Amino acid sequence: MEVTVHRVAYFNAAHRLFRADWDEAKNVEVFGKCSNPNYHGHNYELVVSVTGEIDSETGFVMDLKVLKKLIKSEIEEVLDHKNLNLQIPTFSTTNPTAENISIFIWDRLRKFIPTHLKLAVTLYETPRNYVTYHGK
Repeated sequence: MEVTVHRVAYFNAAHRLFRADWDEAKNVEVFGKCSNPNYHGHNYELVVSVTGEIDSETGFVMDLKVLKKLIKSEIEEVLDHKNLNLQIPTFSTTNPTAENISIFIWDRLRKFIPTHLKLAVTLYETPRNYVTYHGK
């Protein structure tokens, strides 16, 4: 029987949605206020979900203390209070949409989560706008 455990975390970051190969008018048409050349910020809420069989010895799918430390070191310390476009190399060439940020987070965490466990990342950009990425 599979069970899913979840860990919630938070980080604040600034970004700008735009394509350098588009002119300003096209960027504003597609991305609206999110294309502000002076950037804008969000208070992101992150939900990391790990699914698998319950370990018969520990009773855990995954030790949530381990997951907490992993999220802190790999996500919060990397992204919190950063300008994603300017300070995170991935986003110098990839538009930092919620979709792309969730993939970035999943990729960073996946290498530390045992392969027999499923990983999903849900990222809330606002209370009403969020994405979930289940991986490749």
